[in-house]
Amino acid sequence: MTKENSTAVTEFFLLGLTDRPELKVLLFILFLVIYTISLVGNLGMILLIQITPKLHTPMYFFLSWLSFVDACYCSASAPKMLVNFFEEKATISFTACMIQYFLLASLVTIEAFFLAVMAYDRYVAIANPLLYTVVMTKKFCVILIIGSCIIGIINSLTHTIGLVRLSFCGPNIISHFFCDLPPLLKLSCSDTYRNELFLLISSGVIAIVTLSTMIISYVFIVVAIFRMHSTAATHKAFSTCASHLSVVTLFYGSISLNYLQPSSQYSLEQEKVVSVFYTIVTPMLNPLIYSLRNKEVKDAVKRAIELKPSFC
Repeated sequence: MTKENSTAVTEFFLLGLTDRPELKVLLFILFLVIYTISLVGNLGMILLIQITPKLHTPMYFFLSWLSFVDACYCSASAPKMLVNFFEEKATISFTACMIQYFLLASLVTIEAFFLAVMAYDRYVAIANPLLYTVVMTKKFCVILIIGSCIIGIINSLTHTIGLVRLSFCGPNIISHFFCDLPPLLKLSCSDTYRNELFLLISSGVIAIVTLSTMIISYVFIVVAIFRMHSTAATHKAFSTCASHLSVVTLFYGSISLNYLQPSSQYSLEQEKVVSVFYTIVTPMLNPLIYSLRNKEVKDAVKRAIELKPSFC
């Protein structure tokens, strides 16, 4: 076994999504459109929330941060992927590869906690509406955002340090379109058991904490909804929760296929397909889901299109 920290590899070759030239142009156009829609949608959502006083509530404060994370998330992988479609040999330096992984791992963890925070926010708003402004103060909302970011950075930094400490002495070909932990562990000539174990444990703990928060929140939300006597209030609660649940399902449904499975069942081809979905497609769908299923957002969009000022 090669000693740790004796890495000879200075760059990696990214195989990308396909090696068929006739498909590269089509895929480039497809993903350029998806990436553009994702950026416009998420940045547009942030701008819409900022210019619409009616949306200056904790719920939309969290949504604007979710949109920011999604915009960063797809930008961490999509531009490099698009450029590589026209590269004969798509390469990425060892340092750039580690930075890319650190950013993606941080953002995916942060998004998981943001979704949990948003579920808790909906619980307080629906189950305890009279205490909503008392509980969800601006200071508390900022603390939740900062806390989620700190957890995401610490989790990603731990994995990245563990990755840097491994030896990479060849081969240096990554069967992927970005630097992710599982394919990188496959290339290491060091013992990666501890890295794989920590990946499984940390992913499991994060999933348990965030999903438990969401499940418990929604149990209380459902109970509160059935106690409502107003049809309009019930419809509004269901509409808001349906948007959030749709985003949660898309996020966890795809991400769990990559990180919550034993390495013996791991498939690089499966991960590439799933990774396209949760790194590029899902960030595009999130603002669309909130726009189409949320009446307040749809009204704000209409006012923005009509260039009419919005008031509380």
